[in-house]
Amino acid sequence: MNIGEISKRSGVPAKTIRYYEDIGLIKPERTPNGYRVFAEADLHRLSFLGRARKLGFSIEDCRNLIRLYEDETRASAEVRELAMNHLSRIEEKIAQLQNMRSSLVDVISDCAGDHRPDCAILERLAGPMT
Repeated sequence: MNIGEISKRSGVPAKTIRYYEDIGLIKPERTPNGYRVFAEADLHRLSFLGRARKLGFSIEDCRNLIRLYEDETRASAEVRELAMNHLSRIEEKIAQLQNMRSSLVDVISDCAGDHRPDCAILERLAGPMT
């Protein structure tokens, strides 16, 4: 199948497929005139990568997941550890976003939001870092 068809079937944009090829995540066959030809195995790999990326796994995590998926002697503990590390990073980001939200709610509540030029939001942004 060509890049358009595999893109449609896998849900991965053609531009992303080209990028994955550039970084070695997929290796489609090439015709003598240079066109990519994808097999069912490429479709499976791209679908796998697409699902992993939607869960927020990094490219390097995806490399490791693919390696582990293809290694029939793998220990599921290694896969679990990779997923747990990713979950920890997500939880850390959530905590950071919650702190940002809380700070923003506080600063917005301090602002009168009227026609006067004084603004607590701008004063807070211009003030010393805490």
